[in-house]
Amino acid sequence: MWGWYRVKIYWHEGRKNIIGENVRKFRTQSKITQKQLAEKIQLLGYEFDRLTILRIESGDRFVADYEVKAIALGLGVSIQSLYD
Repeated sequence: MWGWYRVKIYWHEGRKNIIGENVRKFRTQSKITQKQLAEKIQLLGYEFDRLTILRIESGDRFVADYEVKAIALGLGVSIQSLYD
């Protein structure tokens, strides 16, 4: 039987992720809106909407590794570039 597990949540300089600023940078360089990026990621099979992108960019949302991959694909950039 599955039990409840605690997950330790780490913050980095007051943010819940370290890629948000680069997501915003690459998105604005590509001249696409948060909604357009979310739609691109939805086409890849992920549950994203404009609010998800907003929260990632502002650092208010944790981002799973598979979501980082989807964001990179949606932006047409490498995963590493989101971390640099």
